[in-house]
Amino acid sequence: MSIIATLKSLKVERQKLESRLKQINAAISTLGSLNGHTPKVGKNKMSASGRARIAAAQRARWARWKRAKKK
Repeated sequence: MSIIATLKSLKVERQKLESRLKQINAAISTLGSLNGHTPKVGKNKMSASGRARIAAAQRARWARWKRAKKK
């Protein structure tokens, strides 16, 4: 088998695999949407300092709300 024939064969195989991957991805999306959400690839992570800032801001909001409620 010549190099050109081998290359042509590999390209055909790649096209078949790409087509199959598209089908698999479509199936994953369909199954994921059946239970109300799409599957995530990774998790969104928040740093500890980010969580601390959000918590402090929420505590400040509650404090303002409680002060306003007392008046």
